[in-house]
Amino acid sequence: MRACIFNSSMSVLVNGSPTEDFKVGKGLRQGDPLSPFLFLIAAEGLTGMVNKAVDIGQFVGFKVDDSIRFQILQFADDTVLLGKASWDNVRTIKTILRGFELVSGLKINFVKSKLYGINVEANFLDAAASFLSCSSDSIPFKFLGIPVGANPRRQDTWQPIVDSMTKRLSSWSGRNLSIGGRVTLINSVLSSLPLYFFLFIRLLVALLISW
Repeated sequence: MRACIFNSSMSVLVNGSPTEDFKVGKGLRQGDPLSPFLFLIAAEGLTGMVNKAVDIGQFVGFKVDDSIRFQILQFADDTVLLGKASWDNVRTIKTILRGFELVSGLKINFVKSKLYGINVEANFLDAAASFLSCSSDSIPFKFLGIPVGANPRRQDTWQPIVDSMTKRLSSWSGRNLSIGGRVTLINSVLSSLPLYFFLFIRLLVALLISW
């Protein structure tokens, strides 16, 4: 890994001709396939810090039962922290995020970060959001393209699936596909869209009901 980052060489095309090779002293080249793997290794440190805070009693996460608990959900650079609405948890979150920035060199984008509360007073939510340098918002919100907290019985919740299918089944794209291409589109794409949506809706609704 160190050799890929610090000992690799590259050249630049100038008017269609490559320059002499020079060594890369810091960072990865744009589009390097190693980049997402390195990020996941670093992001795993955040999970470890949150889990450690739970183990030593500094953070109270969401507990389903004695064997199942949730305090952090991660997918690439999308992270959700779940915990009890208390100032101890809020202070611990800020300490963990600041420590993660110092250790990893990565920066938390607080502008895009949101704080949500379920059965939490608005005054506490606003004060906690101000302390964390982010903004507060109301449920439902989107995570991995899924509306968290939305009512699955409402038509509006499923409208994104309808819109996505309508876009993929547009007349102009259908004319450019062969019979085999149309079958592949139906089997591998259209059937997976509602399945993905439905499974995540069920999971997230179950979490909210348990809460």
